[in-house]
Amino acid sequence: MLSEQVYDRLREAILRGEYAPGAALKPQDLAREQGVSLAVVREALVRVVGDGLADRLHNRGFAVPAFSDRRWQEIADARRTIEPVVLRLSIERGDVDWEARVRAAHHRLARTPAFAEEEGSYYTAAWSEAHRVFHRILLEGCGNPVLLEGFDRLWTASELARRWSAHRTPDRDFIGEHRRLEEAALARDADTAADVLAEHLSQTAAGLTDCTDTEDARNV
Repeated sequence: MLSEQVYDRLREAILRGEYAPGAALKPQDLAREQGVSLAVVREALVRVVGDGLADRLHNRGFAVPAFSDRRWQEIADARRTIEPVVLRLSIERGDVDWEARVRAAHHRLARTPAFAEEEGSYYTAAWSEAHRVFHRILLEGCGNPVLLEGFDRLWTASELARRWSAHRTPDRDFIGEHRRLEEAALARDADTAADVLAEHLSQTAAGLTDCTDTEDARNV
């Protein structure tokens, strides 16, 4: 479907940083650029808004979320509150098969390049997916699909903030953070694993807190 194609292109353009934080997403311009109708573009934009990658502004159309949007900190706070608790359940309930899947997911994440010249200065789609899978499998041992659905929603909502944060903190030790998460989980050390995960999520939020003015936001 045309709307699916437009949605995919728009989503990737936002995630690649082709639109600055707060930039307007004008349906008329997008329709002209994509060679499609306004109805198709609007349908795609509504989906992008649902992913947390754009805002629908009252009487002002659509825009990329602002860099200093309070929402990012609220999402990070929700994740720090919920995910360490779910991880504790996962460590308590996870079986040997869960352990094997955690190890395999971490291996794939560690072996997937985070950046590639052809994909610009933001991390690659392959690394992004390996990252999501690792974090989700860590929690899957909880055996509660409702909790996992909550994780899925929060993960999607925070994807843009996660990319911006990673772009602004290129020296962050992602490899070490994920290795410590895997080691603590497989050692069944719930206290350490929960603390490492909370700190991991806090580091992502911290990468956004010092960019509060318009000029700084343009430079991400």
